[in-house]
Amino acid sequence: MSKELAAKSVEELAPLIKDKSLSPVELTEAVLQQADDTQGEINAYMEIYRDEALDMAKQAETDINNGNYKGMYHGIPMGIKDNVYFKDKVSTMSSKIHKDFVSDHDATVITKLREAGVVFTGKVSMHEYAWGITNNNPHYGAVKNPWNHEKIPGGSSGGSGAAVAVGSSVASLGTDTAGSIRIPSSACGIVGLKQTHGLVSKYGVYPLAWSLDHVGPMTKTVKDAAGLLQIIAGYDKQDPTSVKAPIDDYVGSITGNVKDLVIGVNEEYFFNEVDSGIEKLVRNAIDELVKQGAKVKEVKIPTLKYAEWAELVTSLSEASAIHHSDMLTRPDDFGNDIRMLFELGELPSAVEYLQAQQVRRQLKQDFQKAFNEVDILMMPTLPVLPNDIGDDWADLNGKKVDLIDNIIRFTGPGNLTGLPGLSVPCGFSNGLPVGLQIMGPAFSEATILNAGYAFEQTNPMGNNKPELLK
Repeated sequence: MSKELAAKSVEELAPLIKDKSLSPVELTEAVLQQADDTQGEINAYMEIYRDEALDMAKQAETDINNGNYKGMYHGIPMGIKDNVYFKDKVSTMSSKIHKDFVSDHDATVITKLREAGVVFTGKVSMHEYAWGITNNNPHYGAVKNPWNHEKIPGGSSGGSGAAVAVGSSVASLGTDTAGSIRIPSSACGIVGLKQTHGLVSKYGVYPLAWSLDHVGPMTKTVKDAAGLLQIIAGYDKQDPTSVKAPIDDYVGSITGNVKDLVIGVNEEYFFNEVDSGIEKLVRNAIDELVKQGAKVKEVKIPTLKYAEWAELVTSLSEASAIHHSDMLTRPDDFGNDIRMLFELGELPSAVEYLQAQQVRRQLKQDFQKAFNEVDILMMPTLPVLPNDIGDDWADLNGKKVDLIDNIIRFTGPGNLTGLPGLSVPCGFSNGLPVGLQIMGPAFSEATILNAGYAFEQTNPMGNNKPELLK
């Protein structure tokens, strides 16, 4: 029974909790049991808050029994990425340098989740300082893909992706600087949303690159993501990048009706150099929405050819500035992979950084022109399948290609532009999940969530679950 509960989505669990047929304590015990049962194999958690989680679950049950039901996430157990601060708790950023760091405040998103009645089960693993996409951590061990334990789960929010996929967390929060929510969501077969930059506060979240960072939902279903966004969205004066924007009824806007929705397809960039199995699944997904009344139009986004360079210069420069002091005084305390990246980040000149920002501005304008013609864009989340843990190369139709360069190709433009992107599972290739990415104009989360939901209803995953969840 505990595995059955751990496998359920928030949209399945919330009505049971609301009508008191399921106790938040029973659910939390089931999720904690699944965390214990899978930790040795998957290694998703940094720390499990067993006693605190059960106390929070008991409080949720008391509140609900007293008629104070707070909504969809009340009593829902969640593990949170380890760069999101909890007051008086260790947040290591899965690093050696911050292994004993204790915050004196909650991140704004944690404050909002507390108010919504979420039960926190602990901190989940991440690629060190969020600066990587494998979650092969030199200090705390590799997180493994629940669908194939020899493969990476994606990163940097690999612990979040693996935990949600294997049922050791019902939902989670990740962070995304070049794809770190959407990459593990695709690799682990779950839903991941990088919302519009500024819609969700980053206050109390350790930065990777200030102008590219986002915090967002990682969940089992699209409605789960919509409900989580509903809670965490909103202006925060403590975050200088926060934007005063209307908050839509994200859950209520999901109807599944995509009749006359215009889907944009950019062949030159987003369907160039893609694994053939992935491409087939993504094109089939687009066809499924066409069957439901959507239309397809090809669009041009010329500046995309410079996007990888601009993303790299921006992220390297900003990340290296953040870690500059530690690189001078204790470089050997960084993992080899990210130390090399921080060293590279010292190389771009101010001229190159500013040129990258000019590319960024032009890219935003190009996307806006495209969205004058179409409602959303659809493309693969990743052009390659997850590779073996410890391998720096990915397979692309039989040839070896650099993993990092390729795996962020289709997600990075969303960080440069700040535009929202949703990854939704769209089937399996070679036994591994594949993600469909849906992008939209700024603050069009309701539209992309609805499109993702419409596709989700075709059941592309066929009710399959990882072996450890069966």
